[in-house]
Amino acid sequence: MGATHSWSSPVDTDHLDEIRRNASEFASAGPLRLVLEVLAYPVDEAVEGSTTRIRVVLHADGSVSVADDGRGTETRVDDDGIVQVKPVMATRDLRFYGRDDAPLLPDGSPRAGISVVAALSEWVVHTNRRTEGGWSQRLERGQPQGVPEAVPGQASTGTVVHFRPDPALVPGSLTADEVRAAAQAYAGVVPIEVVAESV
Repeated sequence: MGATHSWSSPVDTDHLDEIRRNASEFASAGPLRLVLEVLAYPVDEAVEGSTTRIRVVLHADGSVSVADDGRGTETRVDDDGIVQVKPVMATRDLRFYGRDDAPLLPDGSPRAGISVVAALSEWVVHTNRRTEGGWSQRLERGQPQGVPEAVPGQASTGTVVHFRPDPALVPGSLTADEVRAAAQAYAGVVPIEVVAESV
């Protein structure tokens, strides 16, 4: 399948609501499932040759950030000069969501797409650096808050997805060792560093 997401709308509220209604289906493995959904994207880019390293940080506030040095999320500029970032966070991934042939994540769950992370998190900050510029956008429970804001000091390309799972929908905790163990599935593709902030 060529297209990964539809650009027709920046958010698919029905899709996000469906995920939240079925949170137990998408988060049976707890926060680890969300981390793996995010990781799968830079791993895809590593297979294509555009990402050479990934860093996962478990923050003291319970949030998680996944950073890579890839090409950054695709962006477009509309006729009014407004930057549009490919709506990966708030719309379904047409390759995976609800498909019987979706590939499995390292925990054995079928891949559903990063919109699952946005829908099941209190907030997500998606920071995107491409050769033509950098932008950052905050989402709350999957809903974009305003338009992407320019990120100054462009020095390199890559993406950072920083999110805090909603404990009401994604119970449980997460350790660096759990993430490292799951990330071993990708060891032959790209180096993945996992660190935990001290409380």
